[in-house]
Amino acid sequence: MQGDDAELTAAVRAAQSGDEGAFRTVYRTVHPRLLGYVRTLVSDADAEDVTSEAWLQIARDIGRFSGDADRFRGWAARIARNRALDHLRTRGRRPVIGGDESDLAVLPAGADTAAEALEALGTGRTMALISRLPQDQAEAVVLRVVVGLDAKSAAEVLGKRAGAVRTAAHRGLRKLAQILDESGPAEGLVDTGEPPGGPDASPTARGVTHKATRTLRET
Repeated sequence: MQGDDAELTAAVRAAQSGDEGAFRTVYRTVHPRLLGYVRTLVSDADAEDVTSEAWLQIARDIGRFSGDADRFRGWAARIARNRALDHLRTRGRRPVIGGDESDLAVLPAGADTAAEALEALGTGRTMALISRLPQDQAEAVVLRVVVGLDAKSAAEVLGKRAGAVRTAAHRGLRKLAQILDESGPAEGLVDTGEPPGGPDASPTARGVTHKATRTLRET
């Protein structure tokens, strides 16, 4: 277990014992990524409220959770997704990200362009890019790259097979690379050095792209 994951696992277990300081650590570590995921499902105007509702349930049910840091991120993402879908159902809306996969049939599978897309995901300006992806690809990319789940955990969140999630994530990354090639710096996609979630995101979020490059290739 990597150092960051070990710290999160310890914080979760302490929070389960009623340590409020530990719960704040869990929140600071997980919230920026969780908020980024919710933004793939609901509008920016609603994302904070929906994520707050998810955290209320997380706080209420954390005593029943069992597992390490990776399982906790997956568990939290499932809760957030359910709250987001409930929110959309009450308003009769579809998820905010949609699209057609037909334009992906001829995309190249180059590892270099995918790596460039991963690096773009290390900035604080990436949700506008992700919003151009089909819904399944957007969720797969955010769960794998931003939230940091492996394919199996992401599949559990989405109720899909791990292979389908891997395919959606890779297609999404290739599409992001294509968008980067077409847009260039004119759309402000310059690396600001900010982690996903902005400058206040946790230090663990800053290394997400490096971990994601390995994770997407190996899992």
